[in-house]
Amino acid sequence: MINKRLLIKNLLAHNDENSFYDKKRKIDISHKEGKAKFLKHICALSNSNPKNNSYIVIGVEDADNNIIGVDFFDDSKIQNLINAYLVNPPIVQYENIPFSHLPDDKVVGLVTIRAIDDITSLRKNIWKYYGGSVFFRDGSMSMPKVFDIEIKDVNSKIVSAIENHAKNNIELTLDAVFNFMKKRKDYDPKYEVFNEYFVLCWAGLKKEVKDEIFYSRVDIEMINEQKRLFYSALDEVSISYTNNAFKIIEYVRLGFHNTFKYYPLEETVIKFDTNVNYTIDTNLIFKPPQFDKKILHHIYNANNAILEKLEKGLTLTLNETADLKDLPATYLICYLNEFEEALTKLKTSKPLLKAFNNELYTTYKETMRILRKVKYS
Repeated sequence: MINKRLLIKNLLAHNDENSFYDKKRKIDISHKEGKAKFLKHICALSNSNPKNNSYIVIGVEDADNNIIGVDFFDDSKIQNLINAYLVNPPIVQYENIPFSHLPDDKVVGLVTIRAIDDITSLRKNIWKYYGGSVFFRDGSMSMPKVFDIEIKDVNSKIVSAIENHAKNNIELTLDAVFNFMKKRKDYDPKYEVFNEYFVLCWAGLKKEVKDEIFYSRVDIEMINEQKRLFYSALDEVSISYTNNAFKIIEYVRLGFHNTFKYYPLEETVIKFDTNVNYTIDTNLIFKPPQFDKKILHHIYNANNAILEKLEKGLTLTLNETADLKDLPATYLICYLNEFEEALTKLKTSKPLLKAFNNELYTTYKETMRILRKVKYS
């Protein structure tokens, strides 16, 4: 099994970006331009390296390979995006890899692209790229090209060597368990071994509600691959497991006027097989709460008024400051109740909330994470 942290180090040390490897400071698929550029790179790497895995490392400075990290990104629906926009789509996996020098909320993103040995192209127009476009890697660039010859396999030996040098071992596994237990000591860390091989560590603030146990500030890592499976600073999570499976149910807190409820959002089940393989099945179980339209109109207009005052640099009242804390969540509720313009308003609030304070910006990012899950399901 490949140690993903070691793989990233080997990729960064190997050489510059090429036909099987790219690195990015960050990606943003929340808008059309970011989506289009990401799809272009996926397409180009898939076409240029049809016999091997290709990789994109995210959260690295281009000039000096300094690892600065990015926010945890939930990849459960990213294949849906790939399938929607690409013909002959490769299998794409986005993984969150923690590094000890990064803050708890930062990871390095690792995108693994497994081609299907066929030409990948854009299925339809997106941003300035036209449907039918085919991209290849030209050095470190992803470029549109006309193809009329068979693609040569020149990377198999190099990619195989890099991956072999990133194989996990007992020392790396034990070190990772000890490091997790030490780093998360304030959040009741635990570990469990499944089928005598897989090691899973998790931690979180525990609380009991009507004989049910929930966790917040949850951190879950697959130690064998040294990757983070789940991280959330805000949401409530329930955890259960058997001898060969680990289940997470994520809940989302929604409401207004100091009346909030937790709604089941997504269920993730990790199944560990006896043949040293595992599968992760994720299902959206969210049913958007419906509220009285008159109340929502009042909240929507109040949010818009707060947003306008922030844009003009005006001072908020105490009540408006209190309402600002719930602005991302209440805009989300409005959008889920068919206030289509609420999504535009929510996106407009991003720089304003970021400038106001970090806590509000974290709330905004968590809200967008929920929206992304709902949107791509």
